[in-house]
Amino acid sequence: MDTIVAVATAPGRGGVGVVRISGKKSAEIVAAICGKLPTPRYAKFTHFRDVDNDVIDEGIALYFPGPASFTGEDVVELQGHGSPLVMDRLCQRAVELGARMARPGEFSERAFLNNKMDLAQAEAVADLIESSTEQAARSAMRSLQGDFSNRINDFLQELTHLRMYVEASIDFSDEEIDFLAEAQVDVQLQDLLKTLDGITGSAKQGRLLREGISVVLAGQPNAGKSSLHNQLAGHDAAIVTDVAGTTRDVLREQIHLGGLPLRISDTAGLHDATDDIVELEGIRRTQNELAQADHILLLIDDSKGLTEQDKKILAELPANKPLTIIRNKIDKSGHQTGLTEENGYPTLYLSAKSGDGLELLQQHLYQAVGFHPEEEGVFIARRRHLDALARARQSIVNGYDCLSGMGAGELLAEELRLAQQALGEITGTFTTEDLLDHIFSSFCIGK
Repeated sequence: MDTIVAVATAPGRGGVGVVRISGKKSAEIVAAICGKLPTPRYAKFTHFRDVDNDVIDEGIALYFPGPASFTGEDVVELQGHGSPLVMDRLCQRAVELGARMARPGEFSERAFLNNKMDLAQAEAVADLIESSTEQAARSAMRSLQGDFSNRINDFLQELTHLRMYVEASIDFSDEEIDFLAEAQVDVQLQDLLKTLDGITGSAKQGRLLREGISVVLAGQPNAGKSSLHNQLAGHDAAIVTDVAGTTRDVLREQIHLGGLPLRISDTAGLHDATDDIVELEGIRRTQNELAQADHILLLIDDSKGLTEQDKKILAELPANKPLTIIRNKIDKSGHQTGLTEENGYPTLYLSAKSGDGLELLQQHLYQAVGFHPEEEGVFIARRRHLDALARARQSIVNGYDCLSGMGAGELLAEELRLAQQALGEITGTFTTEDLLDHIFSSFCIGK
């Protein structure tokens, strides 16, 4: 493989910047830049020099001979001052000496290809870097340490044993004993489904910690959307006045609701009676935001009750989106805080102005998305992991139906093989090159 180089620290200026080099020419390159090859795994203070022997910077050089390195290859780290210009000069010097600039995620990709980690662990590296909450960081670290992979591998071992038993029973189908008719296979299939459901439950929690949910605040002008937005955000992000139609555009805020990443979108008020070109554009953007939401909060002014315009808005909302009706301004209507169901929709009474009922809203959102903030042992997960788990489960269910309905051991064996293949995509046992390219291209450069 080519020798690659990239800046491993975040873009911009900082006290320290790190240039990482990996590949067979790493030792030769660091010797040329530093004057000699550092002792393996010992930090050495040195000068970094260019082709004319002029000093580019001074700092620490670290040399990790393969395979005892992050990528499994010879790796060098040059730790200097965090000037973008200095980092660029060091990278260009390494290129002059035979390296090339790394692609996004190429260091982690090489670690995967050299069996230093599996695919789920490699993804956890990027997830740990991008963690937005403490819980997400802990979950990413569990995945990086192999918790997710170990549960998948343990499950695959049980699945393989059952598949071997089924295939052996098929090979001896002329014997008097019908091994597949025994209750043992039926029980094992049920146990596999139960175990897989447990893994899937943890994975769903991990996906929520990684991706969070998108919540859109919608309703008529002056229903209190901006006030609720500010309460959830914890600061005055949106302008709040008594004048209807203050919000003309979509205002987005990334917050953490007790560990759950939440993307709030405060939108322009929905109404018909306007010829204002700016308002019309704001309403169009609101509708686009609603189409992409994970959950919609429809705010209604409880002091006015459910108006005809509210009913019209409700009827025109996307039918496939989870929806909660927020009866706001109970400080004016005199209604008590509470959560109930009205006209088939969960309905929550609160005051965005005073904050009464916000804790109830938080618990409702947790329940709506299936988030359990106190759950232990959660590992980080992605949508592709959940897709693979769902396909594996469906294959096991299909196999069970084939066995119980037709006594078709051959079809059961094939479905178990398909389940193995789906789960193998999580750790990288069965992986296409296109999938690898897609996964690692989303990583930052230098990782």
